[in-house]
Amino acid sequence: MAAACTFCAIVVGEASAHFVMAEDAVIAFLDQRPLFPGHVLVVPRDHHETLLDVPPALTSPLFDAVRRVAAAVASAMGAQGTFVAMNNVVSQSVPHLHVHVVPRTRGDGLRGFFWPRRNYESGSQMADIACRIAAAMT
Repeated sequence: MAAACTFCAIVVGEASAHFVMAEDAVIAFLDQRPLFPGHVLVVPRDHHETLLDVPPALTSPLFDAVRRVAAAVASAMGAQGTFVAMNNVVSQSVPHLHVHVVPRTRGDGLRGFFWPRRNYESGSQMADIACRIAAAMT
């Protein structure tokens, strides 16, 4: 665990999150300031700042989890697809590797790399969406 890392604090239970998946090597939870409701972050439990820091043995479990989360997000949110992205250093708001999985539909207004961030309407909306995505994980 890295000192003062927000995601490490979530991993060890020192900070709260709305989890959609928790496995031995990887967790996934709702982004608190999503592009769209259902925006999930997939994070390795161990602290690795960027993709280049990830040990080869973790790549398969990490991206298998991303693949399954993308399917669950699309299904649970009634989306036509997903946007999957990862920043490495530049624009990386938390220096702990995380993969964004964002539900997408044609005409949703997401263009280029200038994305309006939103807050959830309430904690109960976050909890409901986290439950829907977790239930869609297979």
